[in-house]
Amino acid sequence: MAIRLHSHTAELRRMLREQRDQGETIGFVATMGGLHAGHQSLIEASRGDGNFTVVSVFVNPAQFGPNEDFDSYPRDHDSDFELAVEAGGDLIWYPEVEDLYPEEAQTMVQPGPLGQRLCGLSRPQFFPGICTVVLKLFNLIQPHQAYFGAKDFQQLAIIQRMAADFYLDVDVVGCPIVREDDGLAMSSRNLKLEPEDRDLALTLYRTITRAQTAFAEGERDAAKLREALVAEWPEGLELDYLDFRDPEFLEDCAHLTEDTRIFLGAWLNGVRLIDNARLTP
Repeated sequence: MAIRLHSHTAELRRMLREQRDQGETIGFVATMGGLHAGHQSLIEASRGDGNFTVVSVFVNPAQFGPNEDFDSYPRDHDSDFELAVEAGGDLIWYPEVEDLYPEEAQTMVQPGPLGQRLCGLSRPQFFPGICTVVLKLFNLIQPHQAYFGAKDFQQLAIIQRMAADFYLDVDVVGCPIVREDDGLAMSSRNLKLEPEDRDLALTLYRTITRAQTAFAEGERDAAKLREALVAEWPEGLELDYLDFRDPEFLEDCAHLTEDTRIFLGAWLNGVRLIDNARLTP
């Protein structure tokens, strides 16, 4: 039977110590709630690897900037618990803010150059907040493997870099993007989209498919392709970035290759949308 634990870091550590003593490996999926099929795929990947699987549900205040959607971010603990258990979660943990940010806490983790591009340019607090909370969670849970989706590809790259730089004994596993039937990348924030905004939101996915088609037809000039894609960008969807980057260091690519990824970020009536893909599907 799955365990539902609120707060209590000492109890969390005791439970996981018991699992390790019994020879279990620990898999971990960090979420902010609003669980959907994308999260389900991460939990299933952990279970498929034979892990005792921990799922955290915590809306992390440190990664939200002023006037962002911290207060309105989807929260439904009962629904999240049901999905996590159905997917194979063994321990669903709901920490409180004071568990991860006690009053005396002062230290934040700065991600370096990887966090200073793409989403990091328009949301400078975002990746320091993510790195800080993930490092805290890794230290509390001490997982053997941690699973993150490739929709947040920059986040995945930063966490993998952090784990390597700090010699963390955890394998950070990247998992494929899960999409809705129409191609929209699954996100908890999709719940906040008005029905009439859905078609505009699909611009990101359509732009990806146009870029992949252009590449397949021989386009290799990143600046030229970007100009063509931006020229087709619709009114009403605020473009944050549309960039072609290498997958390791996320540096700009002037010449497109099969490994180049297209990255997009946008705002739609206050809802944050991001997507990315390899130019060769």
